Amino acid sequence: MSSKKEVKKILNLALPAVGEMLLYMVVWVLDTMMVGQYGGKDSVSAVGLASEIIYTFAAIFVTMGIAIGVTSYVARSIGAQEFEKAKRYASQGIFLGILGSFIISSLMFLLAEKILILAGASGNVLALGKVFMKIASVGIFFNMVMSTLNAILRATGNTKTPMTAAAIVVILNILLDWILIFGKLGFPALGVKGSAIATTIAHIVGFFFVLWYYIIQKTLNLTFRDVLQYHHKLAIEIIKLSIPASLQEAAFDISRLLSIFMIMHLGTVAFAANQIATTIESISFMPGWGFAVAATTMAGQMVGAKNYEGAIRYTRISATFAASIMGTMSLLFLTIPKLLMRAFINDPEVIAVGALCLMVASIEQPFMALGMVYGGGLKGSGNTKIPFIISTISSWLIRLPLMYVVIYILKWGVVAVWFVTALQWSFEGTAMYLFFKREINKLKRAVKG
Repeated sequence: MSSKKEVKKILNLALPAVGEMLLYMVVWVLDTMMVGQYGGKDSVSAVGLASEIIYTFAAIFVTMGIAIGVTSYVARSIGAQEFEKAKRYASQGIFLGILGSFIISSLMFLLAEKILILAGASGNVLALGKVFMKIASVGIFFNMVMSTLNAILRATGNTKTPMTAAAIVVILNILLDWILIFGKLGFPALGVKGSAIATTIAHIVGFFFVLWYYIIQKTLNLTFRDVLQYHHKLAIEIIKLSIPASLQEAAFDISRLLSIFMIMHLGTVAFAANQIATTIESISFMPGWGFAVAATTMAGQMVGAKNYEGAIRYTRISATFAASIMGTMSLLFLTIPKLLMRAFINDPEVIAVGALCLMVASIEQPFMALGMVYGGGLKGSGNTKIPFIISTISSWLIRLPLMYVVIYILKWGVVAVWFVTALQWSFEGTAMYLFFKREINKLKRAVKG
């Protein structure tokens, strides 16, 4: 039976994380709208493509890679009351985060044009995208290091400071977008270049806010000297845990891109309906992500304290909240799908197809919640390999082959594709739940043995 104290702790961790995701989604939407209003489809395409490339690489190697590894080790060390050990893991995680961020940022800057050409950009989209990527590559360095710092804060149970940092980044980004894209307050209208400058400045300010917090609050008593010291053994431990998490993100992102390419084969109506339905569904991801963060932190701390029943309870509470909220979204997808579609487009054909996609999406919401939360619990407990294996199977052995069959062989429409993703998430959610229980039981037996 879960106590009120445990429920409160989960909510205190999860809700700021959900708020953080909402803030970043707002800036993404508004940035796209302002760029589109200034420069039209070429500007939107350039910023959209360049951003997709930059943030995909950032997520694979740092945000969902090194950050996951350091979160797990710091959380477990804190749970075991080994604060000096937590400090060493945190300092080494920051060192690796800075190194990884510098490499990715440098490659984005030096190879911007080649990467965009490889992605299919040409003409004006290539020219604008190159300008955006070169400038934004500077900002993404600070963003990735900030993500590593935020991961450590979450491992200590602090999700409010990352949310505050996100609010600062978002407000500043939107304000600077308005000034620099359109040329307000005496500044020249810079369009895409202005958007990149705004994003970069916002990321730099957000980084320095989090750094200031570390210094003022003396988080884990970390010093600059600690961060600059390289410890081979600790670095290898973090990297070993980070690699499966990075590969999981890579497997998901690449399969998603291939899925989009296949759906484009179905025509513009199907593609537009799918993109809008996916955008609407992405709102429901946020509770799942927030409670997954809470599950990662608390499962890690409980496993570190060898309180395995506590790890089960905290993860179950997180899953219950995520499934309940995302289940409510299922009801909206079932009852008012056309109303949701009309908020994005007026085309009756696209609305009709997209509404059917959303109705099918209602099936997968509870399973998606379970997959995200119990996957987070597994990572917190120190097992990143199982989530990677499960996600790889669901993406590459279920989703892509079945999508190929329904699109190219059976020649069914995009709605059938959403039935495939519902099947994929049903497998992933069930598998994450079963393997989380298995992992905790294995840890229990190891202690008894």
